[in-house]
Amino acid sequence: MSKVGKVPVKIPSGVKVEVGPATIAVEGPHGRLVQSYRSDMVEVSVADGAARVSRRQEGKEYRAFHGLYRSLLANMVHGVAQRWEKALVVKGLGYRARLQGKTLVLDLGYSKPVEFEIPEGLDIEVPNPAEIVIRGADKQRVGQAAAKIRAFRKPEPYKGKGIRYKDEIVPHKAGKLGGQSASAS
Repeated sequence: MSKVGKVPVKIPSGVKVEVGPATIAVEGPHGRLVQSYRSDMVEVSVADGAARVSRRQEGKEYRAFHGLYRSLLANMVHGVAQRWEKALVVKGLGYRARLQGKTLVLDLGYSKPVEFEIPEGLDIEVPNPAEIVIRGADKQRVGQAAAKIRAFRKPEPYKGKGIRYKDEIVPHKAGKLGGQSASAS
């Protein structure tokens, strides 16, 4: 039995799960998410305040889809109940972030500021110019938006300047020590 797949997904109050012939719809206080699934591989049932995913047969591919759809269902339930959150840190002299309406404007040392249009269904908050917080119901969209923002100026290993995840550790490298005179002696 799949270790991930056999654990039932607890459905908190205020969240409604509807299982169709090929889709799962989860609705809660923070929105509605719909996920298609392979009904020939797994069966999804909702009873007693919990959703259970079971596979139709034994086999490697069936086990893989069993764990996958259980994880996707758990992520959807968590997202509509509490929302997912990613925090980014902007580090560097003169680097800063600010909101202008539905656009995130980043000053990252380029000749012009970088503008990022906030996708529908996501909330971006800038508590201070060096921090960006992204929130949303869909875990994949929150992570994708954070990755796109980070890609504008990835953290460099010498001074650590750039955009990084709040919990990310950037290994530092030593710079050139001594130049040519150090190698000549």
